[in-house]
Amino acid sequence: MRFLDVDGLGAVSRVGLGTWQFGSREWGYGDAYASGEARAIVRRARELGITLFDTAEVYGFGRSERILGEALGEERSAVVVASKVFPVAPFPPVVRNRLAGSARRLGLDRVPLYQVHQPNPVVPDSVTMPGMRQLLDEGRIGAVGVSNYSLARWQAADAALGRPVVSNQVHFSLAAPSALEDLVPFAEREGRMVMAYSPLAQGLLGGRYGVANRPGGVRAANPLFGTENLRRIEPVLGVLREVAAAHDVTPAQVALAWLVSLPRVVVIPGASSVAQVEANAAAAEVDLRPDEQAALTAAARAFRPVSAVRTLVDRVRERLPVRQ
Repeated sequence: MRFLDVDGLGAVSRVGLGTWQFGSREWGYGDAYASGEARAIVRRARELGITLFDTAEVYGFGRSERILGEALGEERSAVVVASKVFPVAPFPPVVRNRLAGSARRLGLDRVPLYQVHQPNPVVPDSVTMPGMRQLLDEGRIGAVGVSNYSLARWQAADAALGRPVVSNQVHFSLAAPSALEDLVPFAEREGRMVMAYSPLAQGLLGGRYGVANRPGGVRAANPLFGTENLRRIEPVLGVLREVAAAHDVTPAQVALAWLVSLPRVVVIPGASSVAQVEANAAAAEVDLRPDEQAALTAAARAFRPVSAVRTLVDRVRERLPVRQ
């Protein structure tokens, strides 16, 4: 496993484990998964050197935090557990109360990384960050992060906190590469961390899905799996398959390796099985050649997905009877 040194957190594994699916019924994982497979996944992740575990108070309405805390057991205080406050009325007393709830569910006295889940469109960070600063000063949290922030909003949060906001967790993959333009250069320049969530685009970059083989469940509503976008992503998948064959790994592992090869970027893919967390961890050891990395970057930047509205219209048309 490879690691990134982050102020306030120490060594963070470049491949982490996202736990949105823990306790989330929409992903089809019920009580048996929580008490069995989820614990096995976390245990194997630790054996593989993974130290970053991401969750949030809204994942499964707190169930994800409980499952993760129980699965980590005595190791919960030896790893970087990252949770998030959902910023509804994110005034300092509210933030303090919400942290207490997360810490209780996780079984922690101190949450290593506490993140604002998304920017509040009405309440500025000048209101939220003083509460986070108090928690830092009291040792209740180890570092402050944000999620889904633009560069300008990240910098505004910095100023409001009065010290570095060490991380920004964003939607980032070969199918959604916009963080390359400003967030990654900022993180490299300032010694921060970009956390890539949905790094496999909900499985799209695994190469299994296409126009003739669409996913069901939650993924079926994702515009990326619309007909036109499945056509448009093919050049990216083609490069992925070519590079994967050269390294004798899977396209998904190459997609993760591309992110990990970028400066100050870590990934937090989910895992539905022990085998999947093993494959994800192994991606950290894939060394891409400069020409392979450049080819993947070029393909990602050339991908132009159609909008959700266009995808919806296409789906309606596809369901209409064909007139003879």
